[in-house]
Amino acid sequence: MTLVAPLRAFGRDDLAEAGGKAANLGELVRNGFPVPGGFVVTTAAFELAVAEHGGRDGLARASLPEELRAAVAAAYAELGGGPVAVRSSATAEDLPGAAFAGQQDTYLNVVGEEALADAVRRCWASLGNERAVAYRRRLRVADDDVSIAVVVQSMVEAETAGVMFTADPVSGDRSRTVIDASAGLGEAVVSGLVTPDHYVLDAAGRVVSRTPGRREVVVRSAAGGGVVHESGPATAGAGSTARDGGTALPDAALRELARLGAEVAAHFGRPQDIEWAYAGGRVWLLQARPMTALPPPPLGRLGPLRRRLGAVLSEYVPVRPYPIDASTWLPYGPAGLMAQVMATFGIRDAFEGFLVEEDGVVHAMVPPRPRPTAGLLAAPYRIATRVRRYDPARWTDDPRFRQVTAGTRELAGRDLRAMSWPELVRMPRRALDVVRPVAGLRADYLPGAGVALLRLRLALGLLGAAPMFGELIAGARTRTGDANRALEELAQEARRTGALDTAPPPGAPGVDALPAAFAARLRAFLAEYGHRETVSPLLVTPPTWADAPEAVLGTIRMLAAGHHAEADPGAAGALDRLLAHPRLRRSRARRARMTRRVEAARAGVAFREDSHFFFTMPLPVLRRSLLELGRRLRDAAVLDEPEDVFHLRLEELEAIGDLATAGRERLGRLRAVALARAAEREQLTGVRLIDPAALFPPRPAEGALVSGTPASGGRATGPVKVIRDPARFADLSRGDVLVCPYTNPSWTPLFQRAAAVVVDTGGSASHAAIVAREYGIPAVMGTGGGTSILTDGRVVTVDGDTGHVFAASEDAHHGRAAGERAP
Repeated sequence: MTLVAPLRAFGRDDLAEAGGKAANLGELVRNGFPVPGGFVVTTAAFELAVAEHGGRDGLARASLPEELRAAVAAAYAELGGGPVAVRSSATAEDLPGAAFAGQQDTYLNVVGEEALADAVRRCWASLGNERAVAYRRRLRVADDDVSIAVVVQSMVEAETAGVMFTADPVSGDRSRTVIDASAGLGEAVVSGLVTPDHYVLDAAGRVVSRTPGRREVVVRSAAGGGVVHESGPATAGAGSTARDGGTALPDAALRELARLGAEVAAHFGRPQDIEWAYAGGRVWLLQARPMTALPPPPLGRLGPLRRRLGAVLSEYVPVRPYPIDASTWLPYGPAGLMAQVMATFGIRDAFEGFLVEEDGVVHAMVPPRPRPTAGLLAAPYRIATRVRRYDPARWTDDPRFRQVTAGTRELAGRDLRAMSWPELVRMPRRALDVVRPVAGLRADYLPGAGVALLRLRLALGLLGAAPMFGELIAGARTRTGDANRALEELAQEARRTGALDTAPPPGAPGVDALPAAFAARLRAFLAEYGHRETVSPLLVTPPTWADAPEAVLGTIRMLAAGHHAEADPGAAGALDRLLAHPRLRRSRARRARMTRRVEAARAGVAFREDSHFFFTMPLPVLRRSLLELGRRLRDAAVLDEPEDVFHLRLEELEAIGDLATAGRERLGRLRAVALARAAEREQLTGVRLIDPAALFPPRPAEGALVSGTPASGGRATGPVKVIRDPARFADLSRGDVLVCPYTNPSWTPLFQRAAAVVVDTGGSASHAAIVAREYGIPAVMGTGGGTSILTDGRVVTVDGDTGHVFAASEDAHHGRAAGERAP
């Protein structure tokens, strides 16, 4: 059992013995980086002390075991016996996704054996301080899963010190090095006591910007041990002289730091957060750890096609996918199937490879680069063949459709709880296999749908009736429309009977508490439509309507609070108005041909909507099977909650084989993987998958609060209501301006009440834009940040023709009926 060993004895793989900080420093020493000499009091020493004193409590006051005291004294003497820095090095520290920055203690300028022993004890004790315990709980790291080592290094009496990031922590630019520096020891910078000098360097080590700091405090070593804080010159900055005689960091030192930082980042394979010191003309590295919560790299200028694809994908993936998403529904669901369809016609890489993963966690979204292949030359022939052979109006007669629906019914009827582990772990693949025929269905029938829509648009153009296109296709009967009508019927019943008057508020499990008759109708609705997604059709982890009936209840409450929505007369009478056109009125044959074209176009729209509706039907089966796997892993103490299974990949679950015979070591590794990914995901909470500005370039207009892509014409004024997720649907009042991060079919009922819609993502062809045009309300898409700029209750005017949102007065709002368009 090694109690004390030199830093060079450890490397990055020795986390269990040396903790994160010491393991990384040892790796640097081994590879020739300038690190002050030192040694490590290992986790074995900590466990020895815990055993000798009967627990972790009270270690700060206990004496070191004699064997350990002797070993520490010998290592200290070999180091020279002078001032040292004593730093905690926990086993859950300085890791990707779990920096634990500042959570355990550090002691500088420690002098003498007794002071060193006391610092070691206090570092041990800091494992249980309030901030460290709270941090571990946030990252769901169990106290018993963490041990601690202590690293002791020769003290560097820094003239200047600070922190270096080998990537820009704000923009994510990996070609930039960012350095914060101040006079004295780096504690002033690390702890935020000082406004440091701020430098940004490019990849060649050139300083591209420097901002002088104020040096409010200088921290330096005190005679006899410890540190002192002295007031610094408030006006000192880059190029000036500090009170202690030190000067701002020389450009040569900056270049050396940037060079070392780049080499450290390359060695560890990821951007690094490095503490450093500069003394006697030399740079020292004091600590290196992976940067956490780092935004994805800037995408630079994207072409129109990549921007359009990125806008679509950002709307469909509004939240960070889990590893289980990336290994199940993402590659095999709508995105994967569309990738197969595109490949059929000679286009590859249009809907694949757009997520960047690190350590098994999705870090960023990068718009794909579609690549034509030789098959593109044959695409016109294939499209023409399919148009002749496959009529979208009869797609439900296709045996493949029956195969999908029958397979889904069979899987939905299986009792997951009664299955053995080997049988249960096969269920996700079976659910994914059920939807495989849909790729062929879409490849065969979409050409007919597209050609039908094109023919109608051209025919209307020849008649000078192109503006009627949206009204005409809005008359298509779709399963989404059926669901919306069923919701309206439930809302009417709730209005008539008061069924929701005493029900629990949105967010509470309320179906069982509803009146029996209404609950029965709601359950029937969920049985038919409950597989619809609440957040994204590309992800399996968010709940479906059936999983989250409170979201459906919120929609019903919202609809019940208003008046009954009348059918849109424009859509209903559009065909009759078209057939009354002078050039059609004179010819029965022309009217019949135009009617067929409208019906064919509507059939195409219905196929697009309904094929999605039916092929997402296995989604609840897939989700429930994954959660049942998670429940069993929780019962086996592998996971803390069933939902933690989302942090694992499907192949990792399948590799277990049989849970009953899986070894403790294998299950332990699986638990460690889930915990590490959960911690890294938690660190990324505030980091966006993609910078909206790259997809939606600013379209400034004088006086505009928010600007985006014009998607549905007209102007409307009303108070803002920010709705971030389906659980808040009931908050929308008639005449509100709906401001949301994304939409999908489950948001459609809100358009019946909103005066206008403003969306962070999407473009003129996105779901929200299409529905807004059908409902005749203004829409602005792709604002990038409307939900963070516009606030509830603020009265605004939405201009759907120009894509701008302006402030409006209360008088302007009350001067017209809620939801009425401005002139």
